[in-house]
Amino acid sequence: MLLLVGSMVVAATAVDVVTAFSAVTACELNVGPGLGGVGPAASDAGLSALAKWSLSLCMIAGRLELYALLVALTLGFWRR
Repeated sequence: MLLLVGSMVVAATAVDVVTAFSAVTACELNVGPGLGGVGPAASDAGLSALAKWSLSLCMIAGRLELYALLVALTLGFWRR
């Protein structure tokens, strides 16, 4: 679900669908370079600030366990 939402956010910033989906997949699943505008011969420098922020959140969600991140954000975890 996070791949789909992240791809839609990045695609909403005037990026083609292949580039958006592959950039989110590369960031979240740690699979290397993407396709299209974020491929091996290109970079993320041409993306908008919103796309870069959403890709950064996808990197955090992909490298940290998502459930551990959600638990760390709950108030009950910090009250103990």
